[in-house]
Amino acid sequence: MLKTLKAIWIFSWAILLTLLLFLPIVIAALAGKRGDAAFHGTQIFAWVILKVCGIRLVVRGREHIQPNQRYVILSNHASYFDPPALVLALGLQYRWVIKKELRRVPLFGLALETSRNLFIDRARGSDALESIKQGVAQLPDGTGILMFPEGTRSWDGQLLPFKKGGFVIARDGQLPILPITVRGSHDRLPKGQAAFNPGVIEIVIHPPVATADRDLDSLRDQVRGTIAAAL
Repeated sequence: MLKTLKAIWIFSWAILLTLLLFLPIVIAALAGKRGDAAFHGTQIFAWVILKVCGIRLVVRGREHIQPNQRYVILSNHASYFDPPALVLALGLQYRWVIKKELRRVPLFGLALETSRNLFIDRARGSDALESIKQGVAQLPDGTGILMFPEGTRSWDGQLLPFKKGGFVIARDGQLPILPITVRGSHDRLPKGQAAFNPGVIEIVIHPPVATADRDLDSLRDQVRGTIAAAL
C-alpha cells in the first residue's frame, strides 16, 4: 500500500509540474536564442521533484568545472532521479542527448524539443551520431551536452559497458569530457520501480579529460574507470 501511495505521489507531482511549467518553458525557449531560460525552467522542475520526494543532494568536485567551458558531460545512470539531480548539481548550461521516443511524450516531449535538446535515433547508427555532432556544433558558446554512455539505466546500480558515441563526439569536436559519478540514486528509485526512498544522492564531479588525438578505446577506459572508482 505504501509503495502504491509513493508511486501516486511522484506521478502526481510530475504531471502537475509538467502542466504548470510547460507553457513558461516553451515560451522562454522560443523567445530566447540560447535556450538558457528554458533550462532554468527544468531546474525548477528538478528542485521540486527532489524536494517532495525527500531527496537531498550532496555535490563534490564543483571546483573542477571551468565557467563558460563547453563540455561533453558523461555520467553513469541508474535511476530516473539522475537527470534532476544533475540539472541541479552541476551549475552548467547544457543540453541533453535524448532517445527520440521521449519526443512523443505529450507536452514533456515538446518542451524538450523547443528547449534545444538533441534527440538521437539509436537505430540509425553512424547517421544518428553525425546528426548529434552537427547539433552540438550549433549550440551556443559555453553550452555543453550531457549523455549517459551506458545507453540505459542499470538494473542493479552496477556500471554497464560504455558505448563510444559520446567519446567520438568529444574527440571530433575537440571538447573535454567531464566525468560524473552519481552515487545513491539506485537506492532512492531503482529501475523498474515507481516507489521512491527518501535519502541522499551524491554527485561527484571529476577533473576534465582532454580528448585531442586520443585513442577512443583508451579514452573510454579511462573515463569509465574514473566514474567506476567513485561508485
